Amino acid sequence: MKTVLITGCSSGYGLETARRFHAGGWNVVATMRTPRPDVLPLSDRIRVLALDVTRPESIAAAVEASGPIDVLVNNAGIGLFGAWEATPMATVREVFDTNTFGTMAMTQALLPQFRARRSGTIVNVTSTVALAAMPLVAAYTASKTAVEGFTASLALELASFDIRVKLVEPGYGPDTRFTQNGTARMEGLIPEAYASFAQSAFAGLAESPAVTRASDVADAVWRAAHDGTRRLRHPAGADALAIAQGQPSAASSLALGGA
Repeated sequence: MKTVLITGCSSGYGLETARRFHAGGWNVVATMRTPRPDVLPLSDRIRVLALDVTRPESIAAAVEASGPIDVLVNNAGIGLFGAWEATPMATVREVFDTNTFGTMAMTQALLPQFRARRSGTIVNVTSTVALAAMPLVAAYTASKTAVEGFTASLALELASFDIRVKLVEPGYGPDTRFTQNGTARMEGLIPEAYASFAQSAFAGLAESPAVTRASDVADAVWRAAHDGTRRLRHPAGADALAIAQGQPSAASSLALGGA
């Protein structure tokens, strides 16, 4: 029976992905900063571990406690909406620490066992903001775009060891706690000069006809983990599929005041 380690499982995409793999018969190591076993089914195939991907000692402890892992899903992330002009660099670094460097650190921690066994899959969850520009998410977009480049290069680097590396690219998902979890971080990031534009942008997102559900992402991660080809990108959600097929992003268009 295979084992998956998933980061950021307390809510949203990570939680739904943990449930999806458990339902599929896998052993699941569900990690989160503050363990909440109550959010997952009671099962001897689920372990909930504390993990802060920004702390090397926390990563080392979680990897040691997990034992052999077949698939790593780097899902932990924090969101950020705000005008770039008003965003402190300390906040930008906080976003990169989790979204970018956390993904890199977890990957580096698991690679020795994958390479030794000449097997394993790494699935990095990014966002379609890396493919279709949206306003007021410059820092977040930069953090996810960095992971996209990292993943594409790593896929080539690790192919000779029979290690597969995948990207899952969700579209806009209002049914997650992305915004709620970042409320304090985003306070004051929409100054008066940007208020009218931001209001229009948020209204555009709310009106977008194509959105991504947590279950869409979980299904895409499941498919990516089982994909034995060299396919890199796996879009998740109706809007993500549209972008992957070269169609304009509804959310981007509406946010920018387009038709």
